[in-house]
Amino acid sequence: MKQNGRVLVLVGLAISVVFLAIAFGGLHPDTVLSVIRTANPIPLAIGAVWYFSAVAVISIRWGFLLRSSKPVPFGSLFRLVCIGYMGNNVYPLRSGEILRIFLLQLRENIPMARSTTVVILERIFDGLVMLTFIMVGLAATGAASPTIHSVAQFAAPIFVIALLVFFVLASKPDWMAALLHRVTRLLPGAVGDKINKLGDDVIDGLKCFRSPADLAGAVITSYLSWMLEASVYWIVSWAFDMNIGYGAALLVVGVVNLAGLIPASPGQFGVYEFFARTVLIAVGIGEAVATAYALTIHIVIWLPVTLLGFYFLLRPGIGGFGAIARAREFDHKAAV
Repeated sequence: MKQNGRVLVLVGLAISVVFLAIAFGGLHPDTVLSVIRTANPIPLAIGAVWYFSAVAVISIRWGFLLRSSKPVPFGSLFRLVCIGYMGNNVYPLRSGEILRIFLLQLRENIPMARSTTVVILERIFDGLVMLTFIMVGLAATGAASPTIHSVAQFAAPIFVIALLVFFVLASKPDWMAALLHRVTRLLPGAVGDKINKLGDDVIDGLKCFRSPADLAGAVITSYLSWMLEASVYWIVSWAFDMNIGYGAALLVVGVVNLAGLIPASPGQFGVYEFFARTVLIAVGIGEAVATAYALTIHIVIWLPVTLLGFYFLLRPGIGGFGAIARAREFDHKAAV
């Protein structure tokens, strides 16, 4: 790992430690653990299994976004999504995104620039869904929290502007091509050819915007997948007899995922617990129960998909742990 990468990892770890300290501030760990011990395991098991319905719909969404470039079977997409989640949950700097982009090129021969564009589109759709969830959740719960409003106000301009930029590029591909050709005329031949090729792949990655069916499919599955994930949060709340409504679950999902913009350790440990706990306290849940729930739901959505992602990564034909190193090496070379 390069020096800049090490610095970012250390900064992320430090941020996670700070947020964990804040989340547990004033609470004795034994108090939180005692609440966790009283949790009903049946909703936890149901939630862990049900979570894969959201992963399945996320995989379908990826298929809609990629279909204009190349149709990819659902089974392959599901395995790569699980591997990507595992990478994000275990390795620093959201390495899971690089890993699934690399494996998609390796297995389906889709250029990395094209699939990277699609992954960025996924994040933009996710951000807009989270903003919707926060608005709906606030209306449903009447929660009053400066932290929640700050998260939404910080994230909203980022995702809205990004979406508008991508829409313009998708609707006017000739503009981007013309701009690239003007720039590349000033560059050496090999460099100019490489930039033109990258530009063509980015434009191809935006083709889903020009297909009403693919765009509608991507939007619908974006909302459906996250609504399914919110239902996992709601189911797990039954284990603690919290009696929160589905609107509160939407609010937790929206806030903790937008808070993912904050660089932290793999899996967002610390940041996740802080913001989940903050939302729950704002809707009237006690601090000890809110903290115990935040830790538990994080494990429920973190552990099963991470284990399945490892299993898929180690299957014949995928590449094993060596694929992670090759993906990082490939990413570094592409950035040079």
